[in-house]
Amino acid sequence: MKFARTIRSLHPALLLLLAGCATGSMPQNTTHLSTTQCRDLTALRNNEPLTRERNGSELAALRKAGYDPSRWFDPDYPDDLQAAQRRVDVWYQADCQ
Repeated sequence: MKFARTIRSLHPALLLLLAGCATGSMPQNTTHLSTTQCRDLTALRNNEPLTRERNGSELAALRKAGYDPSRWFDPDYPDDLQAAQRRVDVWYQADCQ
């Protein structure tokens, strides 16, 4: 009975959350990449020398895009990496150009 009461109390919040997901309520002016990430990704795209910082910026962007390189066994590799790379490319076009 306590479980049902808890579910009923969460019901309005869940509806609001689902409505936000359905409408794509993420603000359109939100930036995904920092200024540093934009600078480092631009350098990597221009084939400038690799540095630890540039690699770290790229990895942070890929993680933010949903890629998790720490998984021991990833049955979706390389598809999940490529999907994250495409997402970062879209962000790059929006945030860094």
